[in-house]
Amino acid sequence: MPAVKKTAKATSTPTYAFEAFLKGISEGKHAVTLLKDKKVFSQGDRADAIYFLQTGRVKVSVVSSAGKEAVLSLLGPQSFFGEGALVGQSLRMSTVTTLEPITMLRVERGAMLRALHDRVDLSEGFMSSLLKRNIDLEADLCDQLFNHSEKRLARVLLKLARLREPPVVSDATVPAMSHEILAEMVGTTRSRITFFMNKFRKMGLIEYNGHLVVRTELLTDMVLHD
Repeated sequence: MPAVKKTAKATSTPTYAFEAFLKGISEGKHAVTLLKDKKVFSQGDRADAIYFLQTGRVKVSVVSSAGKEAVLSLLGPQSFFGEGALVGQSLRMSTVTTLEPITMLRVERGAMLRALHDRVDLSEGFMSSLLKRNIDLEADLCDQLFNHSEKRLARVLLKLARLREPPVVSDATVPAMSHEILAEMVGTTRSRITFFMNKFRKMGLIEYNGHLVVRTELLTDMVLHD
C-alpha cells in the first residue's frame, strides 16, 4: 500500500436518516453494540457488510506501509461506513475504531444490494448521502491545499461541533479529542495544535470547562472572514 501523508481530516456531517428505511430489511441485518476503543473492522479484513451508526462516534483511520497512521474521518450518529463492500472491495482499506460506546446496524453486502435494487426510497437516500459526502471531501481537499493550519483547525472544530443532533446553532460542547488526533486531522504537529488551541481560548473562540466548548458563531466568523 502506498505511503499515506497525515493530512486527511474530513469529519462527516449527519447523513440521510436510514434507520426507518432499513426496517424493511429482514434478513442479513443485525444490531451491534460495542464499547469504547473497540475495532469494528481493521484494515485488511474481509469487506462483507456496510454499517449504519445509530449512537456514538467512531474514528476511521488508515496505516501506511511505513506504519504511519492518518485519521480520515470522525463519524457520528446517522452516518454510514464500509460502503466499499458494495462496489467489489474485497478487503477493508481502513480501520474503524469506537471513540465511545456505540450502537449500529450491520447489513450484509447481499442484503443491502438487494434492498437498493428493490427500494427506490432507500437507493435515492443512499445516493444523496454519497453525493453529500463527496462534496464534503472536495471541500476538505480545498481546505488542505489552500488554507493554513490555524484555519484548518477552526474548520475541524466546527465539524466536531456538528457531530451531535440536533444541528448546532450556538455554543456546543464537542467530543473529547486529543491534540495528537487533531494534529492528524489538520495535517500539522501536535505542538502547533496546542499553540492554536491556547490562542483560540484567549480569543474567546473556545472554552475549557471540564469539556471543550466551541463558540460556533465566533469561530464561523473567523473562518469566513479571516
